[in-house]
Amino acid sequence: MPDMRTPDPFDRAILRIIQRDNRTPQRAIAQAVNLSTAAVQRRIAAMEKAGIVARNAAIVDPDAVDLDITAIVEVHLTDERSATVDRAKALFRADPAVQQCYYVTGGCSFILLIVSPDMRHYDATTRRLLSDTDFVASFHSFHSFLALDRVKAGMELVIP
Repeated sequence: MPDMRTPDPFDRAILRIIQRDNRTPQRAIAQAVNLSTAAVQRRIAAMEKAGIVARNAAIVDPDAVDLDITAIVEVHLTDERSATVDRAKALFRADPAVQQCYYVTGGCSFILLIVSPDMRHYDATTRRLLSDTDFVASFHSFHSFLALDRVKAGMELVIP
């Protein structure tokens, strides 16, 4: 379990910078937040250890790698028992086509963001995840929305 740590104003300023570009040199971060480079390095390491910085990753443009289909899918489970929800979470988490997954309240159980190179692959993904599993309600009882244009996509959190 990560060490618990509450980000202070310096940490928050550092987080705002590294969310935009985690390759920003630490000396540039240090100048921007008025700390030494060593202090910035220690703070980033502490935030990683605490789990505040969960991981560093590159954001890839799906169009540049021929992932032309982006679908937002509502999933309804057969029941909401813990074991069923946990099975669904594990299945969705493990599938590389599922870009994002949210367990939600309201009219459905999960919202998935699925990327695929084409409709054939999207169909195979929905069959694998939705129609071929015993804990997803009828294949026809989910809604999917195909994105026409990616207006904004990112993982940057607004940090007060």
